Amino acid sequence: MSDIVPRQGPLTDVRVLEIGGIGPTPFAGMLLADMGADVLRIERSAAAAVVPADDPTRRGRQSIALDLKSAGGREALLELSEHADALIEGFRPGVMERLGIGPDDIRARNPRLVYGRMTGYGQEGPMSQVAGHDINYISVAGVLGASRRTGERPMFALNLVGDYGGGAMFLSFGVVCGILEARRSGQGQTVDAAMVDGAALLTSLVYALRGVGLWGEDAGGNLLDSGAHFYEVYATSDGGHVAVGALEPQFYARLLELLELPAEEMPQFDRARWPEFKQRLTAVFAGRTAGAWGELLEGEEACATVVRGIWDTPQHPHMAARGTFVDVGGASQPGPAPRFSRTAPAARPPQHDPDAALEHWGLDGPARERLRATGALL
Repeated sequence: MSDIVPRQGPLTDVRVLEIGGIGPTPFAGMLLADMGADVLRIERSAAAAVVPADDPTRRGRQSIALDLKSAGGREALLELSEHADALIEGFRPGVMERLGIGPDDIRARNPRLVYGRMTGYGQEGPMSQVAGHDINYISVAGVLGASRRTGERPMFALNLVGDYGGGAMFLSFGVVCGILEARRSGQGQTVDAAMVDGAALLTSLVYALRGVGLWGEDAGGNLLDSGAHFYEVYATSDGGHVAVGALEPQFYARLLELLELPAEEMPQFDRARWPEFKQRLTAVFAGRTAGAWGELLEGEEACATVVRGIWDTPQHPHMAARGTFVDVGGASQPGPAPRFSRTAPAARPPQHDPDAALEHWGLDGPARERLRATGALL
């Protein structure tokens, strides 16, 4: 049976069922679909199944709406699971079991299926049933407490660390790992992707630095948390900013050379003088516009770049040259990553054609009509 829209990428032989939700689960579905996986998103209402092309987190897959609280809807999902390599969902622990479509129910129909579960606090533990969002998960994981300048409140990086970095990325990675193992063993398993676990794992470098005495208990006074003058953001004369990340000595030396500052007066790792050096760099960067600093620094081995707004990024010469942003259904959005030399991934618009999608997944005309007759197909 041919695809509704041809897919390309390294996962074209992978089939995934995605139970509709918000946050990291649809992002994980996007990642898998971008890589060529055949992803069918199951929504809980007909309205939610129709999505505009300018939502990147919903691109690349087909969608249908099933009433999973009905016997017919549950049976349809179980039948679809017979054709899937994996299923991903993002409900609180126990919700899918109560519906009769938990891991044991699904694997009774398809023992090879990998069941990916996305939660904030995990499938067990004292907080497993507690509601939360990215900001809560990264606070429990220790990330938020470490993300602050001295004397200031902790600041979160949008919802990128918990939802996407610690959540969706690990869910999609875990699902692909599970599929590879299932193809060897013939047995599926459950992937417990908890955002608190993933976010905590992302702090591994901090633990490594602490282990060798390069990270202290004082938030805002360390190498990567704004303590160092050579890893900091500085304001420019026109209200812009420059990000400096000159960690290695050779890059720091080149930065000072370009800023016309004597290296002997600013020894890089004289930690006691970091606040003094930061004041000096603050005064220097305040003397020119962001554009002027960009022209001077961005092409040099100084690890210094202008801070650009999110909507300005597609026009950056480097991003434009790489084609980092792509057009999907007339909307500009970040394109698939990473890139492959032979099996190139591609971003495709979302599709909503329930009959075509169900036929593609093995449900024939009479089966679809039965779903409609019982109201299970919304």
